[in-house]
Amino acid sequence: MAGSKPIGLAWRSNTLFIVSTVGIGLFTDLFLYGLVVPILPFILRDRVSLPEDQIQTYVSALLAAYAGASVLFSPPAGVIADKTSSRQAPFLLGLVALLAATLMLFLGQSVPVLILARVLQGVSGAVVWTIGLALLLDTVGPANLGKTVGSIFGFISIGELAAPVLGGVVYKKAGYPGVFGIGFAILAIDFIMRLLLIEKKTAAKWEKQDNGTEDDTNRQDDGTATGEDGDDNEEEPLLRKKEEDNYKVPDGQSKVVRSFPILYILKDPRLLVALLLAFNQATLLATYDATIPTEAEELFGFDSLKSGLLFIALVLPYLLLGPVAGWLVDRYGPKPAAVLGFGYLVPVLILLRLARPGGTPEIVLFCALLSLCGLGMAVIGSPSIVEASYVVSQYNNANPEFFGEQGPYAQLYGINSMVFSFGLTVGPLVSGLLRDRIGYGNMNAVVAGLCLVTAVLSVIYVGGKPNFLRRK
Repeated sequence: MAGSKPIGLAWRSNTLFIVSTVGIGLFTDLFLYGLVVPILPFILRDRVSLPEDQIQTYVSALLAAYAGASVLFSPPAGVIADKTSSRQAPFLLGLVALLAATLMLFLGQSVPVLILARVLQGVSGAVVWTIGLALLLDTVGPANLGKTVGSIFGFISIGELAAPVLGGVVYKKAGYPGVFGIGFAILAIDFIMRLLLIEKKTAAKWEKQDNGTEDDTNRQDDGTATGEDGDDNEEEPLLRKKEEDNYKVPDGQSKVVRSFPILYILKDPRLLVALLLAFNQATLLATYDATIPTEAEELFGFDSLKSGLLFIALVLPYLLLGPVAGWLVDRYGPKPAAVLGFGYLVPVLILLRLARPGGTPEIVLFCALLSLCGLGMAVIGSPSIVEASYVVSQYNNANPEFFGEQGPYAQLYGINSMVFSFGLTVGPLVSGLLRDRIGYGNMNAVVAGLCLVTAVLSVIYVGGKPNFLRRK
């Protein structure tokens, strides 16, 4: 490589720094999304001067603009990431889009400008989640992906759940400059970390240049190890080849599939169920966001601040147990966590109907039930991404020429981001409608039914079919 060695190469390419940078990036995306939501009605009324009867319509349009852009741009972001040699460049471009969006929201005086700002925010979210998860896999590898994702999801859930409350409180005390001041401060930290980041593969090239040798020994050791295993057990390579044949991509694929190869893998039911886990996880998070404040107001007369504090009961178990649950997924595979996690949430969600109007005892009961929900959310945080990554890795290992040098991982995370964003969009709409039509308790019973179906599908597909369902 030409040029001088980057300053601070060791710590800038350190695993902890890269994981922290991705975590801050995802946190920034969700935090800025939630920070702006509670002040959108005031922006439309005070700055754009919309009539009161049109504000709700345009708030919904602004929310939909974000979700639509995120859903539509996630797959192309994955394709772009897999075609480029560096993850860092698109990761930085995503932040530039988010900075532009935040500036437009801060200064915008018309509805088209605000809608464009929300579209840019959605595009940034698609890029950050797609590139960020691909960068995580590049950095920690499949064996440590579960506990890493569990740790990050626990951290970023704080931003997602606390930002709307903070945005409302700061706006009340300090107005628009206070709200956007927080946003720009977090963007500055995020930008500096992304700029300093050096990918593992880039660092490896510098280290190789310093050593002046190619890393042939590792390749020779790998080959020797394989040969020795073959001597000990001649059947093992045959079994491995038979399993690899199950993931072979036949010749003659269409131009669309060759351009976007993840489409071929989407026929695999294991991958489809893994994406369903992500959709249901997002739907649950969005359901809590949409219904807990309104239910707390109805039951206990809580204002926005007190309703926001209820989320501590939900988030704290998620934050504390997310890494542990992720480690268990890495150790025992995604099936136990997916089955037990979604199965556990079934009775817990049904028990939310026990919440009643009243004083301290009733509030304590509601908080306890939310904490039980948080435990379940910690368990289901990792299985989806670990299972999906494993399935795609099997296809990639069996077809390296078809999927290219970097594999289709960014495309996978683009699809995952699209599905997750769709869940965040559908969750509030459906849960709000159900709560209005059939009540809070019955709404949660419907969501519990969704979790039950997901648990059953996880038994059948996640981690492969169990022995009793396989053909003899």
